Amino acid sequence: MPVGVGLVGAGNISTQYLTHLGTYPDLRVVALGDLDEARAAGQAKAFGVPDAGGPDAVLDHPDVDLVVNLTIPAAHAEVSTRAVRAGKHVWSEKPLGLDRASARSLLDEAAARGLQVGCAPDTVLGPGLQAALRSLADGTVGRPLAGLAIMQNPGPDAWHPSPEFFFSAGGGPVLDMGPYYLTALVLAFGPVTSVVATGGRARDLRTVMAGPRAGADFPVTVPTTANVLLRHASGPSSVALFSFDSGLARTGVLEFQGASGTIVAPDPNRFGGTVTTHVGGTVADEVEVSDAGTGRGIGVVDMVRSLAAGAPPRASGELAYHVLDIMFAITESIDSGAPVEVTSVPPIPEPLPSGWSPLVAQP
Repeated sequence: MPVGVGLVGAGNISTQYLTHLGTYPDLRVVALGDLDEARAAGQAKAFGVPDAGGPDAVLDHPDVDLVVNLTIPAAHAEVSTRAVRAGKHVWSEKPLGLDRASARSLLDEAAARGLQVGCAPDTVLGPGLQAALRSLADGTVGRPLAGLAIMQNPGPDAWHPSPEFFFSAGGGPVLDMGPYYLTALVLAFGPVTSVVATGGRARDLRTVMAGPRAGADFPVTVPTTANVLLRHASGPSSVALFSFDSGLARTGVLEFQGASGTIVAPDPNRFGGTVTTHVGGTVADEVEVSDAGTGRGIGVVDMVRSLAAGAPPRASGELAYHVLDIMFAITESIDSGAPVEVTSVPPIPEPLPSGWSPLVAQP
């Protein structure tokens, strides 16, 4: 029978989730909750969800087995913990929490209650990146040596009408965009053991440049550029650049270098894309991977199937915690000017098999 799913949070991203979750036969969305109950009711009506109300309409619903937490980042750990205490499995939007302590407490409590926690980004489960990971694991470019990730642009203050949250605690390019790239690097090369990072912020004040508040200044309290060296326990190292200070907009750069070649992976913030293998300075193979049928919510499908198999989800809470640990280590290294150890060690799943689809119900 389809697993009953409830969403807490009916903001903009809920539209993406609801659009796709409604097409996946392994699950059924039965309830939608939000502090703004009228907004929840509107989304429920638009997507044919039977029940709607406040958050408790989901947390107390007898047919909800898994809660999808789409609240604001500051509420992620609290709402996920409430869901666990209500006896529900949890899929959370990124990040898992805004500090190590609350995120660790959530995972420990879930484990004690025999419940699973999964966490975005599930773009890393998309067919594009999974094809690149399979190629790396199959030895297409030889022994893994190094990774490269780049995400740089002038900053969301150039286009967002209320960009302040991007530049305060829980924001910045590392916590905002880092989960996509760092999760991909960890899936490719395994857990990170230490971080060395430099950077800072280009200016302490930014200006809203779009919308009705254009011209208003606001403070910046987090690093807006980070140059990072990651050391992986398995031997390889990765270099990453995250910036909201760049005059050059360049995103989606993700490369896996091996002893005999390099795999250029798709943008980890997308579900499909091109996988290109370079050997000896030339293109040895290039495959365009379709994202048809995939979208926000495929991590929930994998989680439902993993629960049925008695296994942890691929985009597990432990993996998300490790990425959170890395991101805090980056900011701590920038502040201290010294290397920072990363002590968390998550399980690293094998890539999804070729042909895996959320559209075909698991037997």
